[in-house]
Amino acid sequence: MAAPGRKVLIVYAHQEPKSLNGSLKNIAVEELSKQSCSVTVSDLYSMEFEPRATRNDIVGCLHNSEQFNYGAESWEAYRKGCLTTDIVEEQKKVQEADLVIFQFPLYWFSMPAIMKGWMDRVLTQGFAHNFPDCFDAGLLKNKLALLSFTTGGNEEMYSKGGISGDIHYVLWPMQHGILHFCGFKVLAPQICFSPEYETEEKRKEMLTTWAQRLKTIWEEKPINCTPEWYFSRTSPRGEPGPVPGRLLPAARLAETGGGGTAGLASAGLGSPGAGAGTRGS
Repeated sequence: MAAPGRKVLIVYAHQEPKSLNGSLKNIAVEELSKQSCSVTVSDLYSMEFEPRATRNDIVGCLHNSEQFNYGAESWEAYRKGCLTTDIVEEQKKVQEADLVIFQFPLYWFSMPAIMKGWMDRVLTQGFAHNFPDCFDAGLLKNKLALLSFTTGGNEEMYSKGGISGDIHYVLWPMQHGILHFCGFKVLAPQICFSPEYETEEKRKEMLTTWAQRLKTIWEEKPINCTPEWYFSRTSPRGEPGPVPGRLLPAARLAETGGGGTAGLASAGLGSPGAGAGTRGS
């Protein structure tokens, strides 16, 4: 479906261009460009984006120099046009976008620190939200957002009875607590489970599935971003919950040696320090 004039921002966080995340990002750029969309990529690692929210983000005098409060100071700085250039540039990209795609590997059941830092610094009060202008009334309410990410653990681990817990619970703070809070209409996530432990054929299937979805992305309806979508146990494959077909299959524990120590390690639950079970590729 052609979408001439639509603007897309891809906020991308991965160190390796040849990773599956890199390929997913490239496919999004290619497919959306075919639809005559204008696509901008914020490659956070290449940009060496500063993830720390500090007083250095405010240009000039602080509103309260006696006791620093980042939320209050960044709000005042936004109102006065006193935020640093890197923040202002990212806010402009968000402001112009109809759709924001966040592409990343899952780190410790969340996004990488550099992407969380992007959200901390860019989605400031006054720009992305205010009070009472939050959730459905958030200041970015006319925009779509989508999380596209990879995991270290397989789909079974992120199931209702899985050792990592239901993936819906993992999504709650990111999709509801950040994106919906700012008013974004959230599309169903694109999840590639455990690509490191899949065959090359399966990884290609993940890329193909993403490309096919993007062809009709503008026709999709946002999820019902309520607690029921995340925590209801009544309809695991329908609403509430991720759109069927978006959760790509992965190898089962049985195929990696069962539930013993060896099986868990080969399935991606080895040493957390190595990032196997807690980080996507």
